[in-house]
Formats: sequence, C-alpha cells, structure tokens
Amino acid sequence: MLPVGLAAAQGLPARGFAADVSSGLALSALAMVLAQFVTSGRFERTTGRVGIDLTLQGHQLAARFIGVVLLLHPLLYGLPGARSVDGAGSALAGLFAAPRLATGVAAWALLLALIATAILRDRLPWCYETWRLSHGIGAALAAALGVHHAMTAGRFSADPWLAAVWVVLLAVAVGSLLRVYLLTPLLQMRHPWRVVSVSAAGSRLWELVIEPAAAFVPKFAAGQFFWLTLNRSPFSITEHPFSAASAPADLPRLKFLIKESGDFTNSIGSLPIGARAYVDGPRGIFTLAGRTGAGIGLVAGGVGIAPILGVLRQLRAEHDPRPVRLLVGNREPGQIVCADELGQIAAEADFRVRQVLSEPPPGWSGGRGVLDRQQLEALFDAPDRNRWVYFVCGPGPMMDAVERSLVSMGVPASQIVTERFRYH
Repeated sequence: MLPVGLAAAQGLPARGFAADVSSGLALSALAMVLAQFVTSGRFERTTGRVGIDLTLQGHQLAARFIGVVLLLHPLLYGLPGARSVDGAGSALAGLFAAPRLATGVAAWALLLALIATAILRDRLPWCYETWRLSHGIGAALAAALGVHHAMTAGRFSADPWLAAVWVVLLAVAVGSLLRVYLLTPLLQMRHPWRVVSVSAAGSRLWELVIEPAAAFVPKFAAGQFFWLTLNRSPFSITEHPFSAASAPADLPRLKFLIKESGDFTNSIGSLPIGARAYVDGPRGIFTLAGRTGAGIGLVAGGVGIAPILGVLRQLRAEHDPRPVRLLVGNREPGQIVCADELGQIAAEADFRVRQVLSEPPPGWSGGRGVLDRQQLEALFDAPDRNRWVYFVCGPGPMMDAVERSLVSMGVPASQIVTERFRYH
C-alpha cells in the first residue's frame, strides 16, 4: 500500500472513479509483483518464522490477486466511457496499440502468462527445470517492464519519492535473483559434497547418503530440508528440495529418502558413488526447536517418513525420556522402510510404531485402511495426549485429514506441526 499512499499524497486532480481505482490497484499490484521475488521460499529470513508452506501459500494467493488486478487495469480505463461494445473494443484496442504503453502491455501479457503457467503447471508438457527457468526469467523481465511502464506512462510515478520506491523494490527483486542463481552457487563451491552411497530403501524408494568433500560440518535441526544439486554444476537449475532423514547426531553425513516420482528422481538409483553434490540449506520449521509436549506423536504418509525419521533419530541420540508413538501409512509392504531400526528403538525406549497399509496382503497383522481418526486413537491412547506435540508429514489430503482428526480428539492446533511444500 506504500505506493498507493504516496500517490494519494500528491493531491493530483481526480480523473474519475474507475480510472483512479485502476491506478490504485495497478500501483498495489506492481508492488506485490516485486515483493514476490522474496516470497518464493528460497530465503530463510522470510520462511524461518512462518514456515515454507505459509510462505508459498502467500506467494500463490498474491499471484492470483495480481492476475485479477491485471485483467481489471485496462478494462477500468477503457470501458467506462464507451457507449457500445464496438466503442469499448476500440477504446481497448487504442490502449493496447499506444506506443507509449508498449512496455506496460508487454508486462501485462507476460505476467498473465506466468500466472497461468504456474497454476496449470502440472498439465503442461514441461519438466520442472524448464518451467523454473522460464518462470524466473519471465518474472524478472515482467518486473522490469512493469517498473518502466509505471515510471514513464504513469502520472503518479513521476513523483521522485514514488519513483525511488520502484527503483528500490526492483533492486531488491533483481538482488534476490542474483542471490539464488549467482551468490548461492558460488558459496556452495566452497563446500562441495560427495555421494557416499545410494541404496534401495523400499519400492521405488532410495536412500542417498552424502558427506562433505572437505572438513566441514553444517548446522541443522532434525526435520529440516535442503536444496540438493547432484552430479551437476551448482549453477545448473537441477536443484531440488529434499527433507533430511538423518539427525544432527549423524553429521557430517546427511541422509535422504527419495521417491521415484519424476524425470530427475527416476535416475537417483544410477548416481555414481563419489559424484559431486552441492547443498543449500537448511530450511524449514518442521523441528522440535521451541516446542514442548508431554509426549511426541509422529504421523507419516509414504515418503513423508523422511523428516519424521530425522526427528525420531535425534530423539534417540539425545535419549529423550518422553513417550514416542509413530503411525505410518503406506499402500503395500514394499514401501515400509527402516523396520529393523524401528524395532531396535522400540526395544530401547518408550516407543511404539503402527504400520497401516491401504492394500494389505493376506496375513497382514498391522493396521488396515487409511490414517483416519480410528487409527490415530488406537495408537495415541495416552490420557494426556492433548498435551503431546504431533509432527505430521505426507501427501496433502492425508495431512489435512490427520490434522482434523487430531483436533477433533482434543489436541490443540498449536501442538500440531506440519510443513507442506510443493515445488514440483
């Protein structure tokens, strides 16, 4: 709202309600476009307090607002004075054809295309890396065109204070891109990693272990995730986010559970031992830090077991005396991981695990079905369960259902820790 306030403070004569509303919305939308660069989920200062899930949800919701405003902006200028459909069409055609508005029209079209391809990303015949590159370059170009349009065609942005705001915001936007695509890779080259092992952990599931190539021990909290670049230059666009399945007690090595689910992950099993790896992170708030509970409930669906294992392994390393319960949901037995390790933990501490299969084979003695309230109540049966802290990770619909069930069981929402993110 800062640009809108600076525009209003100039005291310029009104040009009509529709035109003034159009200008105000456009000023606000442009500021939001430039702010989008620092809410992309790549900066710990913007995600470290609220989590990657809320940061990305804000990013996506803001984009939808921007899209609506962009559609309204030329319409509010061209339609109110038109007396017929032909007149409206002529007015809009005149706006889009005006040479002095060329950069604005280009920014308008490019931003709408970026928003549409982001919303429809799963339906596009593009791999993640292609989409990411086009999204980053397109966003930078659209931002620069939008600022140029505001400063050359907008009467409010002729004000030096408002012009300075656009320059500063554009500098922050460009700086954020340089931070992600230039400075971070340069810093990563100072601390390269190497692949120690790649082994099958389950059906279409791999355990990847990496370690620093030189003396270097990173800091992270159990449950956090990292951006990994594997067997590529750190300047490539093939980095992907994966939650650590290991605990700080396992450092300097980091372990990851990676499921085959796309072009990149389908080739994890063929990574050569000793291949170079680069790490950016840690990120995320799916951690025990600052959280208290009489006991600890862990709920995992599929490969969502990865950060849950990290939390569990750290609890084991610290000999935490609190009761711990783990509920795991999978489709079939081949997807169950670390069964022997979980059995060892159960023999050492107050720990119980319940495996639930949606497609159990004959003779299966564990849970059957999905992770619903019945399954939760069967495992989390302690009288003081409403004072426990719960960590939930897995597919989005599963997490939603588990959260609703826990709340209906009397668990305060503040005691339920989730962090869902989906980059690709």
